[in-house]
This record gives sequence, structure tokens and C-alpha cells, in this order.
Amino acid sequence: MATETTTDVFQEHRPMLTGVAYRMLGRVADAEDVVQEAWLRWSAADRSDVREPRAYLVRVTTRLALDRLRQVRARRESYVGPWLPEPVVTDFGPAVPDTAERAMLADSVSLAVLVVLESLSPLERAVFVLREAFGFPFAEIATTLDRSEAAVRQLAARARRHVDERRPRYDVDPAERRDLTERFLAAAAGGDLEQLLTLLAPDVRLVGDSGGKAKAPLRIMESADKVGRFLSAVAQGTEELYEFRFVEVNGAPALLSLADGTPDSLFQIEVRDGRVQCVYIVRNPDKLGGLTVD
Repeated sequence: MATETTTDVFQEHRPMLTGVAYRMLGRVADAEDVVQEAWLRWSAADRSDVREPRAYLVRVTTRLALDRLRQVRARRESYVGPWLPEPVVTDFGPAVPDTAERAMLADSVSLAVLVVLESLSPLERAVFVLREAFGFPFAEIATTLDRSEAAVRQLAARARRHVDERRPRYDVDPAERRDLTERFLAAAAGGDLEQLLTLLAPDVRLVGDSGGKAKAPLRIMESADKVGRFLSAVAQGTEELYEFRFVEVNGAPALLSLADGTPDSLFQIEVRDGRVQCVYIVRNPDKLGGLTVD
């Protein structure tokens, strides 16, 4: 019975722990490893003094994620080409019925925000994730990180300022974003350069992540002309090779292309003033394996 209770308590909090670890690390496998290690520590711990299991588990998971983050940063320095977080299918489910809370969770897991979080220090990232994504009070974050509350408030302010300066702040209606995504991808798949140029912002950026394991630009591309010509060129003669599925990843619509039923590429856009501001393309097969297709 004790073992069942131990397992039940952990399973109750697992989704949140996975959410914390993923936002800290940007990679599903790393997040799952951290959560598994947290489970091992929880199952072996003397829980007689644990008054608040959630706080205990978040503390363990966050500290493990910090250790893992410091390890993987060296690995990312040798990554071939631009690095993007591993996309995840998002379904917040009935446990998050409030629209405002859903919007907050979706924003905190967006590709754009996770890219910005890469430029924070590990402690700043931990504070930002716990405070902004999950709403933990400063006192609890201070205990989690073994820092003073004043120090945590300073970290939070610095992280918030850094993120606000660098992430896009576009308020886009989900239906509008879906419609523009469909029109953009139809133009891109058909190699329609003229139509693409009407949809792209003049200063549009294209970020392709292949890890050197598939064809993709090794540098960030900028300008409507360069991005439009690149997309129309790569689409030539490929119409019959792929099938496309709309999915929601990282809180926003995206298009998944499949070759013989296997995920080949994921496209997602950022929208501003009715035009495409940024195009994300994930082609690294290691990051697409988790996108299951029914």
C-alpha cells in the first residue's frame, strides 16, 4: 500500500515536473531522464519529514535539471547549424480549463520563448520557468534554489527584462494564425514565390534545425526575398513526395511533413501584423521521432 501511495503521489505531479524539466532543457529525452531520476530519489527518500510532496518534487526536479543544463550546454556549442528546442505536441487537457492559464502555458513553451531562454544563465532560466510558467511564489523558489528571496527576485527581474527585450510580443488570434499558416504552407509547398512574398514580412527570418543530419540552412536566413526564394526552390518537384498534417506543437499550429509515413520536417511560423515574421523548420530526425501520427 505504501508503494502504491508513493507512486500515486508522484504520478499526480509528473506532468508538472515534466513541464518544468522540458522548459529548463528544451529536449524531451533530457526532461524524461531528469524526471526519472527524480522518481528514483522520491521512491528512496525518507518521506516522513516531507510535508508538501509537490514542493519537494519540484525542488528535486529543478536541481537535477540545473545540473543537466550545465552539462548539455557544452554539447550544444558543437551543434551543427542553428539549434531549436525539440518540438512537443501540446495538449493541456481539462486540467487547465481557464483560457488565460492556457495562454500563459502555451506562451511559456513556445519555440520563440524557449530559444530566448537559451541565452539566460541556468539560475535565471530556473527562476523564469518556475515563476512565469508555473506561478510559484518567490519564497518557494528561493527554497528550491537555496537562495535568498531577495536574490531570487533580482534573478526574476533580470530574466524577465532579458526575455521581454528579445522575444516577439505578437498578440495573434489563433484562427488568424492557423489561416495564415495554411496559406503560407500552401504557397511554400507549391513553390509559389509571388504568393509567398505577399505573406512574408520584409524582415522575415528563417531558422532551420537539422543538426547536420538533414538538408537545412546552416545559418539563419533573413529578408523576404531570400526566404521566399529558398522555400520556393526547395519545394520544386516535391509535391508528390510528401503528405502534410496539421498538428499543435509548443502551443501553436504547425505543419508536419511526412515521407512514407515518417516525420520529415516540421514547419511553424510567427505572425505579426498579418504577415509571417519568422519561419522555424525542424529537420533533425532525432527531434521529430516523438511526433506520433495517427
